[in-house]
Amino acid sequence: MHSDTHLLLHSLRAAELRWYATEFERASTAPDTDLRTRLGWALVELGLRILPHRAGHVSVAPGPA
Repeated sequence: MHSDTHLLLHSLRAAELRWYATEFERASTAPDTDLRTRLGWALVELGLRILPHRAGHVSVAPGPA
Protein backbone atom coordinates (compact mmCIF):
# COMPACT_ATOMS: atom_id res chain seq x y z
CA MET A 1 0.00 0.00 0.00
CA HIS A 2 1.30 3.44 -0.86
CA SER A 3 2.44 5.46 2.16
CA ASP A 4 0.12 8.40 1.40
CA THR A 5 -2.88 6.07 1.24
CA HIS A 6 -1.84 4.40 4.49
CA LEU A 7 -1.49 7.79 6.20
CA LEU A 8 -4.91 8.90 4.95
CA LEU A 9 -6.59 5.71 6.20
CA HIS A 10 -4.83 6.05 9.55
CA SER A 11 -6.01 9.66 9.88
CA LEU A 12 -9.59 8.70 9.06
CA ARG A 13 -9.56 5.85 11.59
CA ALA A 14 -8.07 8.11 14.28
CA ALA A 15 -10.80 10.70 13.67
CA GLU A 16 -13.44 7.96 13.88
CA LEU A 17 -12.03 6.68 17.18
CA ARG A 18 -11.93 10.23 18.61
CA TRP A 19 -15.60 10.63 17.66
CA TYR A 20 -16.49 7.33 19.39
CA ALA A 21 -14.56 8.42 22.50
CA THR A 22 -16.42 11.74 22.57
CA GLU A 23 -19.78 9.99 22.23
CA PHE A 24 -18.85 7.53 24.97
CA GLU A 25 -17.83 10.35 27.33
CA ARG A 26 -21.06 12.21 26.61
CA ALA A 27 -23.16 9.10 27.24
CA SER A 28 -21.33 8.09 30.41
CA THR A 29 -21.51 11.54 32.00
CA ALA A 30 -25.14 12.21 31.12
CA PRO A 31 -27.16 13.26 34.17
CA ASP A 32 -29.82 10.62 33.53
CA THR A 33 -27.29 7.77 33.68
CA ASP A 34 -27.80 5.86 36.89
CA LEU A 35 -25.03 5.40 39.42
CA ARG A 36 -24.68 1.65 38.85
CA THR A 37 -24.03 2.14 35.13
CA ARG A 38 -21.44 4.86 35.71
CA LEU A 39 -19.73 2.82 38.41
CA GLY A 40 -19.67 -0.26 36.18
CA TRP A 41 -18.06 1.59 33.29
CA ALA A 42 -15.58 3.24 35.66
CA LEU A 43 -14.53 -0.23 36.87
CA VAL A 44 -14.19 -1.47 33.30
CA GLU A 45 -12.02 1.54 32.43
CA LEU A 46 -9.89 0.99 35.53
CA GLY A 47 -9.43 -2.66 34.65
CA LEU A 48 -8.37 -1.81 31.12
CA ARG A 49 -5.82 0.69 32.44
CA ILE A 50 -4.36 -1.79 34.92
CA LEU A 51 -4.29 -4.82 32.64
CA PRO A 52 -1.53 -3.77 30.21
CA HIS A 53 0.81 -2.87 33.08
CA ARG A 54 0.73 -6.33 34.62
CA ALA A 55 3.44 -8.84 33.86
CA GLY A 56 2.50 -11.62 31.48
CA HIS A 57 1.00 -14.76 32.91
CA VAL A 58 3.54 -17.52 33.27
CA SER A 59 2.17 -21.01 33.19
CA VAL A 60 4.21 -23.70 34.85
CA ALA A 61 3.89 -27.21 33.57
CA PRO A 62 3.51 -29.75 36.37
CA GLY A 63 6.68 -31.76 36.99
CA PRO A 64 6.99 -35.35 38.05
CA ALA A 65 5.45 -36.09 41.43
